[in-house]
Amino acid sequence: MATVLITGANRGIGLELAKRYVESGDRVLGCCRSASAATELQSLSQQGDLQVLEVQVSAAESVSTLAAKLAGQTIDILINNAGTSGPDRDEQTVYRMDFEGWANTFAVNTLAPVRIMQALLDNLKASDSGKLVTITSQLGALSLDLPFAYAYSTSKAAINKFMKLAAIDLRNDGISVALIHPGWVQTDMGGSKADLTPRDSARGIVNVIANLSLDNTGGFWKWNGEAHGW
Repeated sequence: MATVLITGANRGIGLELAKRYVESGDRVLGCCRSASAATELQSLSQQGDLQVLEVQVSAAESVSTLAAKLAGQTIDILINNAGTSGPDRDEQTVYRMDFEGWANTFAVNTLAPVRIMQALLDNLKASDSGKLVTITSQLGALSLDLPFAYAYSTSKAAINKFMKLAAIDLRNDGISVALIHPGWVQTDMGGSKADLTPRDSARGIVNVIANLSLDNTGGFWKWNGEAHGW
């Protein structure tokens, strides 16, 4: 049985990941901004070992409070899933940018996964095979030229680079690192016309995580297990 911490676990891909790990008999720490509003996540506690924890991933004090609650506990898998699509689409283009919205996008998509990782690093180190996973996007790949969602795309490119470098250092701590593109998913962010259901995406992500080790640490993967170009 593994202990799995998931941010943004109250809906979409995060909720489906929580369901998958609960169904597998793992212990799940489901993080969200408001525990009282996360009714579907709360209901999973009736099916298995799940604890709902509140955290605002972009707020230093909130993350520190979470770390204090979890002090001394082992975390085997940390999944940075919480994210934002950023400003309105026409406010994040080459011609027009909501700079305050862009900064918030970086705070949530780039800085927050690092903040969470650093706050819970001792918990990961306590595992025999700690795994650090960030749900990213193919829009952060420099090899893919899709000129839209500039704020979102650049925030994902930045976290991709950080985690790729982090894999080198964290190998020394026995922690493997992966970036995973979840596909185009039918969520609030992806829209109803997307290719994948959250459950299908989550099923693939869980498989990628299961195959993650120090031998392939630092990789950029698609939800279906294929390597993604940088």
